[in-house]
Amino acid sequence: MTVEREEYGGPAGRTRSGNSDWLTGSRITAVQGVFYRPEGRAGEPEAVEFVIDRGQSVLLTCTSDWTLRITPGAWPLLPDWCVPANQWQHASLTQLPPVPYGGGWTVVGTLERRDGRGEVHEAVIRCEDGDFVVAAGDTLAVRFHPH
Repeated sequence: MTVEREEYGGPAGRTRSGNSDWLTGSRITAVQGVFYRPEGRAGEPEAVEFVIDRGQSVLLTCTSDWTLRITPGAWPLLPDWCVPANQWQHASLTQLPPVPYGGGWTVVGTLERRDGRGEVHEAVIRCEDGDFVVAAGDTLAVRFHPH
C-alpha cells in the first residue's frame, strides 16, 4: 500500500514504498470509524482508522471518485479535514468483531484491488483470524471475513 501524509488541502510529507506488505507483522489493536456527528452513528463512516500497537495508525478514506486514500493516521486525534472538529468523532464499528483475546489482530499481509486506471478501490488487510475488507463507493464499506 502506498501511504502518504494527508494534510488538509492535499498530500504532503513522506510516501512509503509501493510494497503493499508494509503493514505485515503489525498488530491492530482497534478499528475506529470517523463519523460526522450531525448524521449520527446510523450513517456510514467517512473514514476508518486502524490503530496499531506501536502507537501509530493507518487511515483509509473514500474519495469523491470512489477510490481509497491510504495515509498515516494521527490517532487519537481526528484527521485534519474534520472541520469543525466538534462535529466529528471516532466510534467503534459495530459490524466488526471485538478485539480478539491477546489484544489485537496480527497482520499477515495486505492486498490492494485496483480499478482500470490503477487506482485503489478496495484494500484487504489479512490477519491470522480473518480479513478486513475496506471498499470505496458512494460511502466507505468495512467488513470482516473470519477464516
